[in-house]
Amino acid sequence: MSADVKYEYTSQVGKARENNEDSVGLFEKSSGLLAVLCDGLGGNNAGEVASKMCVDKISEHFSESDEVDVLKRLRNGIRVANEAILSKSSKDESLNNMSTTVEVVFLENNTLYWAHVGDSRIYNFKNGKLKQLTKDHSLVQKLMDEGKLSVAQAEFFPNKNVIMRAVGSHKDVIPDVSKSRFRNGEPQKVFICSDGVHGVISDVELGRILKKNNLKAVKEDLINLIEDRGSPDNYSFVILSSD
Repeated sequence: MSADVKYEYTSQVGKARENNEDSVGLFEKSSGLLAVLCDGLGGNNAGEVASKMCVDKISEHFSESDEVDVLKRLRNGIRVANEAILSKSSKDESLNNMSTTVEVVFLENNTLYWAHVGDSRIYNFKNGKLKQLTKDHSLVQKLMDEGKLSVAQAEFFPNKNVIMRAVGSHKDVIPDVSKSRFRNGEPQKVFICSDGVHGVISDVELGRILKKNNLKAVKEDLINLIEDRGSPDNYSFVILSSD
């Protein structure tokens, strides 16, 4: 994927929600494009505070760091955000126990770098095929990995929203990180979303929509489908394309 990347994004309040606890940031850095998507957790407006802090701290750290290893820079950015959220929540009782998921993608020349904590997701769409790059840090995924829950049972599991790992929930947070290289000029898309998206749209449906080349049409189709299904949760997504 080249440095010349087109993108579209949105972040919307779900019909059953009073405020949007998701936060999204896209930042054109000197060497590439940085995208951060967070889904905040916590009572009152604490989730909203945590998600916005996480986006801001990661972007700031990424710009200020002299670390040449991009994956280390992403890890360190999440560590800085984790420390900042923990510090703020400890000083303000109304923000106690706030935390957030985080997905970070950095596109530099033909390399995709990513970091992941929680149950928001990163997908890659290439050659008409959709691949989920991240694995949810959730109770339902843990039970599936242990063979205690089937895919069919997971669909109706009552505690689908229980997250096992989040930024701001513990002193130390360990993100999953990885990178991959693309052939120069190879058309593909990277899709980042909160669970308000993948909770109502199947991978088959998502792959069908991402086949379209027009990013604005992809964005509109996704929003219409989520809204038609009641948008029970806040929903946010980012589409990055080298097409």
